[in-house]
Amino acid sequence: MSEKYILSIDQSTQGTKAMLFSSAGELVCRCDRRHRQIVSDQGWVEHDPMEIYKNTLAAVEELLQKSGAAPAAVVGAGISNQRETVLVWNKKTGLPIYNAIVWQCGRATAQCERVAPQRQRIQQITGLPLSPYWSAAKVSWILDTLPGTRQDEALVCGTMDSWLLFRLTGRHLTDHSNAARTQLFDIQKLCWSEEACGMFGVPLRMLPQVCDSDAAFGESDFEGIFPRPIPIRGVLGDSNGALLGQGCFAEGQTKCTFGTGSSVMMNVGPRFPGVHEGIATSLAWKIGGSLDYVMEGNINYTGAIITWLCEDVRLIGSPKECAALARQANPEDGTYLVPAFSGLGAPYWDSGARASFYGMSRTTGKAELVRAAEQAIAYQIHDVAAALAQASGRRLAALCADGGPTRDGYLMQFQSDLLQAPVLAGGMEELSGAGAAFTTGQALGLFTAEEAAARLEKRAYRPAMDARQREALLAGWQRAVRSVLG
Repeated sequence: MSEKYILSIDQSTQGTKAMLFSSAGELVCRCDRRHRQIVSDQGWVEHDPMEIYKNTLAAVEELLQKSGAAPAAVVGAGISNQRETVLVWNKKTGLPIYNAIVWQCGRATAQCERVAPQRQRIQQITGLPLSPYWSAAKVSWILDTLPGTRQDEALVCGTMDSWLLFRLTGRHLTDHSNAARTQLFDIQKLCWSEEACGMFGVPLRMLPQVCDSDAAFGESDFEGIFPRPIPIRGVLGDSNGALLGQGCFAEGQTKCTFGTGSSVMMNVGPRFPGVHEGIATSLAWKIGGSLDYVMEGNINYTGAIITWLCEDVRLIGSPKECAALARQANPEDGTYLVPAFSGLGAPYWDSGARASFYGMSRTTGKAELVRAAEQAIAYQIHDVAAALAQASGRRLAALCADGGPTRDGYLMQFQSDLLQAPVLAGGMEELSGAGAAFTTGQALGLFTAEEAAARLEKRAYRPAMDARQREALLAGWQRAVRSVLG
């Protein structure tokens, strides 16, 4: 048996992907399993953790059948995951006590208001602006809502990587990139913060052990899918995985993941860069014993806007229609969409803001509304990129882009025009999973992550818009945003 394979699981917001990478770090095959988006009348968003675990196993089994790869040829596995989504489960039964609360969900506003007087201290410790976006307030909500749970010593909590690791290996673990997104982790001392946990009322004993991103997380045969247990040697939050998959190893290199929401992330190197208004300071990874920090802005709704157009308002039948309609729109129309369906994330952090179309006229039609939705993605990313540049003191030289919407040439060109910088769209959509696979391959001595990332081809979009037009468009966008802010 000459060929060796790496299994990568990307547990994302909309579904779970199982991917097979070669011993050279090249994608061989991929299978997806979508899971339900459980949305309440209040707009609260949940996932069924057991459905996700079963889908993970089913996707892996289907992947092996589809690829024709021998199960015995798979030598290791990595996991990337939607970050901030969190759940509580019983470590004795292995069963959740409540659905996973998704990162998009803003239900934990009251828990944040309770600790609002300590907001500066919380950001100083964790690097994160106080928000119900992060895991801490969500766990606090579960413990507040279900009586007696804080006192139950059988209960543990964790993000989706921890959940999958626990089900697969029986170990309660996470990595630095995920721990840093909980708003419970001290990103300078690199340990759980007793002070932050006390503020949110989350017992320290509930939290997982924090490991390097390339640690030996345990072994699993995936409930008999593999003839013998395989090691899990790479765990990264999805946006961190994409940063690594893009090859953003140098200070100042920046990427944007165009997913359900978007993460705009800049590698700022091994030194703690301080905290800044509207921007999260976090950890990229700890690999080979070396730590990198990042600055990051997170946006709640980007790709999800297009899903909304398709599935909720049914304005279009497929995301593929967006670019053509946007190009057909009346260039004189001044309609903007501010997609604050569950508040606005970075750099505004206003959980009370609500979505709005702004600037419509009697002649505004389908094409103009679709264009406004497309452009809303780019405007939000521009605002975060500008905040990152100001906070870091580094001018954006280029933006590495990944995710399904990077296939949309209209969106990528408009993004480049707003940023006044090249947008380099990755030729592989699955860069979050690739990051976990590259980390695993490096840990197993098959290749280096730098070698694997360097092989990826990218499409370049360069700015072409007149400066006056750009300034007028951005001024209109800012008026639209101000109209929804509390």
